[in-house]
Amino acid sequence: MKGTIISIAIAVTLIVGALFLANKNDVTDNLSLNTNANNVSIVDGKQIIEITARGGYQPRKSTAKEGIPTIIRFNTSGTFDCSSAVRIPGLNISRSLPQTGTTDIDIGIQKVSVMRGTCGMGMYPFEIDFQS
Repeated sequence: MKGTIISIAIAVTLIVGALFLANKNDVTDNLSLNTNANNVSIVDGKQIIEITARGGYQPRKSTAKEGIPTIIRFNTSGTFDCSSAVRIPGLNISRSLPQTGTTDIDIGIQKVSVMRGTCGMGMYPFEIDFQS
């Protein structure tokens, strides 16, 4: 009986801890969704969208302009997890990223749309909202 009570107490503690961490990540994700204005720039007539790949992608959501030649620049720094492999199914792109460095992926000119990508395992999503 005593062992059962201890097992239940441990299980409840683990569940509450997991819920707390999941909620904390949601708050962090919402903050990153709202702070993406600085990761898009225009250089020599090309739109550069910078995304950091390590333990997922930051920011998870970017807003860019449609109708401009676009490059997604993935920055890695000691990236050893599955975010070191990026997939953009809608454009048939699958690329491995270096553990540390910069990788540019030219995605051409996009129309108004939402482009979605993930890590190699599909665990870490990101999206780019192309607007007029």
